[in-house]
Amino acid sequence: PGIFQNSQSIATPVPSQRLAYASNQSGNFEIYQMGSDGKGQINLTNQPSYEWGPNWSPDGKQLAFVSERDGNLEIYVMNADGSSQRRLTHNTVYDAGPTWSPDGQWIAYKSFENNDFHIYLLRPDGSSQKLLTTSANNDWRMSWSPDGGRLAFSSFRDGNGEIYLINADGTGLTRLTNEPTEDNDVAWSPDGKKLAFVSKRAGNPEIYVINQDGSNVIRLTNNPAADTIPVWSPDGQKLVFTS
Repeated sequence: PGIFQNSQSIATPVPSQRLAYASNQSGNFEIYQMGSDGKGQINLTNQPSYEWGPNWSPDGKQLAFVSERDGNLEIYVMNADGSSQRRLTHNTVYDAGPTWSPDGQWIAYKSFENNDFHIYLLRPDGSSQKLLTTSANNDWRMSWSPDGGRLAFSSFRDGNGEIYLINADGTGLTRLTNEPTEDNDVAWSPDGKKLAFVSKRAGNPEIYVINQDGSNVIRLTNNPAADTIPVWSPDGQKLVFTS
């Protein structure tokens, strides 16, 4: 059950204003695309299996996603119109959460190995796979910095969920938050100066922002319900979240 907890099911629109999302409206989860006005829905995957977690390439020409069509959850890529669907990972463990680097040269994803998630990188053609994190406690929910030089992620390596930063080459691991409660669902702002994240430090999940150096934590939401999965608008002026 934890494999899909808080997995992103809606991909941020690209300049064409097409929205990619996962839906079970056909009876099982598939990847769909529609206009930002909600019109023109298209089923891109058309599989009897579980299809989830679409993520646009920076140029809007491809989508990375998760599929179990071959019997195991793996990372796939397809063209924006659903053509040329191809498998990138070939593992016996669960792979999920694909996230493109800003330059489109890498895809970060999480892999469930030895009962923990680790973060990997690989090229969009499936080559050059490399392990980025090696903690024995879940590393997941990644977000690239706008310049592609670092990733923010959530980890339980210090006993509870905190936000960390790491260089894309695996060096420079830095702990950003330090709370006795769980911090997760991190999202880097378009200008690279701030990160939005979810924290239970007030008793239930709320949306916060923090500077990239760990200073100036600001609480943005104050609701009795759980507020999760923040996503920045392209201009960095707004945040969309689920509640």
